[in-house]
Amino acid sequence: MGEIILVNISGKDQKGLTARFTNILGQADANILDIGQSVIHDHISLGILIEIPESGKSSSILKNLLFECHKSETKINFTAIDLEEYETWIAEQDMQRRILTLIGKNLSANQVSKVCQVISNHNLNIDTIIRLSERKSLINQNTRHIASIQMSVTGTPESTFNMRKDIMEISNTTGIDISFQTDDIFRKNRKLVVFDMDSTLIQAEVIDELAKIAGKENQVAKITALAMEGKIDFDESFRQRVALLKGLKLEEIKDLPSKLPLSDGARRVTKILKKLGYKIGILSGGFTFVGDYLKNILNIDYVYANELDIKDQVVTGKVKGEIINGDKKAILLKELARKENLTLSQTIAVGDGANDLPMISIAGLGVAFKAKAVVKEKADSAISGVGLDGLLYLLGIHERELDE
Repeated sequence: MGEIILVNISGKDQKGLTARFTNILGQADANILDIGQSVIHDHISLGILIEIPESGKSSSILKNLLFECHKSETKINFTAIDLEEYETWIAEQDMQRRILTLIGKNLSANQVSKVCQVISNHNLNIDTIIRLSERKSLINQNTRHIASIQMSVTGTPESTFNMRKDIMEISNTTGIDISFQTDDIFRKNRKLVVFDMDSTLIQAEVIDELAKIAGKENQVAKITALAMEGKIDFDESFRQRVALLKGLKLEEIKDLPSKLPLSDGARRVTKILKKLGYKIGILSGGFTFVGDYLKNILNIDYVYANELDIKDQVVTGKVKGEIINGDKKAILLKELARKENLTLSQTIAVGDGANDLPMISIAGLGVAFKAKAVVKEKADSAISGVGLDGLLYLLGIHERELDE
């Protein structure tokens, strides 16, 4: 057994710098046990854990490394690692690993500090931190700029529930979105994403817009309020609201879909997900005539929503077929996963309301988008301060990959 030495090099980054140092180690037949490198603002930090064979002489290797540092005007530090310490470190490789993603218009040192403190308080350790978003210009202001970093942490919190609670508190008080995911093979292999439609893909509740056209906005709002208070279940409240639309002419509503504003980032996220090979679905308690419009303009694969009953070009006030409620959304997600030969762990569900919770709770990644408090509390992740394309950062996609 030879010597184990941790080599840390830092300074101004230069082309070929890592090659020169590893060449010295190669000439001495050293084994690289671990290596990591990062560059921030043209300054490099390089760490190499090496094993020097018994036949080798550490003094000559370290001497050559020091000489190279002198030539390259970098700094170097050596730390001897004993075998027991190394083996303990190796054993910790099997510890649980989680990913925390921070997303906001900007990320302040105060916000990052609070998250780091929660990680420490719950007995976890930060292994790596990487920037996912583009660098921010301080001269050319980009109103759509998103700041995002990803932390890889190891360890097992005493209470995952309490850690999520503390993270949610930071999110609520500082305004940043924080995702907390288990880092496993499924996180990198998700292939199906389903979106709620109203107040998720679009910035509107379609039934409210139809009620405005019908002159029944106040009556519909009262029924919605009763449903929110739990005094009427979703199906019954939905039937009552649709009944108020009786008499609407198809001519009055056919152009409505094109007038509904898309959520910020909706076009971008669907375009990039399709480019990456994802299947995309809409599971909505809204209406098919809007869902079908979005299917065409956003290249959606599947649409499941409620169908207005129309006879002689007039809305009858009835729903055609089965109502798509929260439980049905979960059933449909399972069916789509089976159809695509995927496990539920490979799926993503995004929504804003309580009727989205059934699908959000069973998806591999459940995301609350600009959601009610009860939904944010129960979802794996929440996006509130940025657009729908914030989802891309939750998937660990770097900004430069999005522009390719």
